[in-house]
Amino acid sequence: MVLALFVLWMLLEGRWTVEIVVTGIVLSALIWLFCWKFLDYSPRREWEFIRRLPRAVGYLAWLIGQIFIAGFKTMTRIWSGREIQPHLISFRTALRTDTGRVLLSQSITLTPGTLTVDQRDGRFLVHALDDAFTEGLRDSEMEKRIRRLENNG
Repeated sequence: MVLALFVLWMLLEGRWTVEIVVTGIVLSALIWLFCWKFLDYSPRREWEFIRRLPRAVGYLAWLIGQIFIAGFKTMTRIWSGREIQPHLISFRTALRTDTGRVLLSQSITLTPGTLTVDQRDGRFLVHALDDAFTEGLRDSEMEKRIRRLENNG
């Protein structure tokens, strides 16, 4: 956190002199101490975040790819002229944390052709544009990747 605060200070300052660098280091350290003492900041949580960051960035890149693929499939399905047959599918997830479940819910909703309608106690109700979009919702690659994020990388 100290390093991030210092980098932010230097980026916002614009000039680099000895006084500005020393002031940035001192202020960054004081802000870190304040957060640690009064705002329940935990360096352990920061290290967990840093440790998970590469896998989270990898998941985000994979999700963006899936959004493009699903967008193309949705577009071709709509333009094909065949009748669309919406489906509701219910499934239970093995994700344990609320964060993991919310991430799965939002990832499903961000993917064209699917929408999370309800999510309670590990049970999801998903609306799919067509039956083809329901394939892979149960025990999906998306859920496996989020589970790896949940399991501390």
